[in-house]
Amino acid sequence: MNILCIETASTNCSVALAKNGNLFALKEDYSNGFSHAERLHIFIRDILAENDMQLSNLDAIAVSKGPGSYTGLRIGVSAAKGLCFSLGIPLISVSTLTALAYQVKEKVLVIPMLDARRMEVYTAVFDNEREQILKTSAMILDENSYFEYLEKGPVYFIGSGVTKFNEICKHPNAIFVEGKLPSAKEMVDLAIYKYKISDFEDVAYFEPYYLKDFMAG
Repeated sequence: MNILCIETASTNCSVALAKNGNLFALKEDYSNGFSHAERLHIFIRDILAENDMQLSNLDAIAVSKGPGSYTGLRIGVSAAKGLCFSLGIPLISVSTLTALAYQVKEKVLVIPMLDARRMEVYTAVFDNEREQILKTSAMILDENSYFEYLEKGPVYFIGSGVTKFNEICKHPNAIFVEGKLPSAKEMVDLAIYKYKISDFEDVAYFEPYYLKDFMAG
């Protein structure tokens, strides 16, 4: 089983290769600027070449479906769909927030946050087994956000939206994991699971989960 994982929902342009059920290789540009248009196809080419593989060796393509950057998601999904169509292999979609939540290894409540506009974030809530217990939404943060969860025990907040919540949330149970972005690395196990149960997308009709309409800035 060889699965190529593509993550472009944030400024991190990230590509991972899953081989025989495990993470085999990772290549990413973990910087502050969007570089997906310039780097994504180069990363795909290089990660395959460096591991003596060709596109024809792939069994599926997994792509981060959002929410996240409109442009980033379009680039990643377009590349994934094009590869799947040309190679005749399945397309797998992975929730961006779910994969981000999996970066926290402790058995605690996790709330991933992706920065949106002003005090708004794209977010969801995951329990200590990483089951989603609150639906994905665009939330405007204030000092009382997630109070009901924080009163019950430690809550880990992770992602690009964490910094602005850290400035207004002073609850002692809030633990902020800053400097983290979605990565193709955490997509691997989720993509492998979906491949095993044949949970595939329709290549012709699949669209990213934008959550909100695009607004030119």
